[in-house]
Amino acid sequence: MIVTFQHLRTIPYFSKRPGLCRGGSTAWATRHGLDFKDFVRNGIEEEKLLAVGDAFALGLVKWAHECVARDAQAGSDNG
Repeated sequence: MIVTFQHLRTIPYFSKRPGLCRGGSTAWATRHGLDFKDFVRNGIEEEKLLAVGDAFALGLVKWAHECVARDAQAGSDNG
């Protein structure tokens, strides 16, 4: 599964407001050797995030799966 920048901008678990600010996102990606610009453009494979292994990366993968499941459910409700 590809985790997208939209997932990063909407993750609800880590602050009062959803998402992580751009500066925080960039710093987090740099700290873990991730190409932030590529992440914004193309997303990142969940396996790479799972390999990072920190709480934010794991939460981001969890959130991405929840979003995909919610969107699939919404699609089946409309069809």
